[in-house]
Amino acid sequence: MSKTNLMTAPVEGELADLANFTCSLAATAASVTRSYFRKPIDVIQKLDNSPVTIADRECETRLREMITERYPEHGILGEEHGFDGAELSEIWVVDPIDGTKSFISGLPLYGTLIAYARDQDVQIGAISMPELEEFWVGVKGKGCFFNGVPCRTSDCKSLEDAILMTTSVEYFSPENRANFNKLSEKTRIRRYGGDCYIYAMVASGWADLAIETGLQSYDYMALVPVIEEAGGVITDWSGNRPDLNSNGTIIAAATKELHQQALSFLGG
Repeated sequence: MSKTNLMTAPVEGELADLANFTCSLAATAASVTRSYFRKPIDVIQKLDNSPVTIADRECETRLREMITERYPEHGILGEEHGFDGAELSEIWVVDPIDGTKSFISGLPLYGTLIAYARDQDVQIGAISMPELEEFWVGVKGKGCFFNGVPCRTSDCKSLEDAILMTTSVEYFSPENRANFNKLSEKTRIRRYGGDCYIYAMVASGWADLAIETGLQSYDYMALVPVIEEAGGVITDWSGNRPDLNSNGTIIAAATKELHQQALSFLGG
């Protein structure tokens, strides 16, 4: 089965067209990023010292063109080209390559993130892993699907039984790192690296807890429906559901019990 065929949202109702369009966006993004992967390309350092490539920028440009053509009344927020239509009630949030450092290092654990929000309430989120041919999409009230099949978080309810993931502890402030280390010592297994892929692992029940900080809205908005519709809980470290204006701290847990235990180490 081709990657495009795996990118499907088998849902009906009001959000069906938007969900199917999300899948089309992801398929287009995959075709762009895969054409550059493990090829010689220039890497530019942005003002925040994060890297960007022609693949990031070309991919986002293509997604913006598709959204504008299909939904000209919608706003678009992207990592590389900013926010157009911030005053509009319906917004698309895209990260063309989540994990650019992995991308330029030849590691296949980069992804594309796509979210659709209405009145600050994110309704659809997708995680696409082009090189792995894996795709998750969560649609509010309809469920989360991995390669077209419903998926669920685990039933883990205690830190002692949990598999914990984070991309890198180097992104934590000294205070946050100290709190994270206290939490991680309580867990059964700890794994590092993966960017958006760690949340996909929680959604499919392979991992139980994903914790990060320093994220931007294009890094986390798509994760919200994926985790929630798979049966998990995702909030900032204060326990609030993420929106466009969240502070960039994220905790995704398989169950509400596990979420509360982890939050006691990190939040208020």
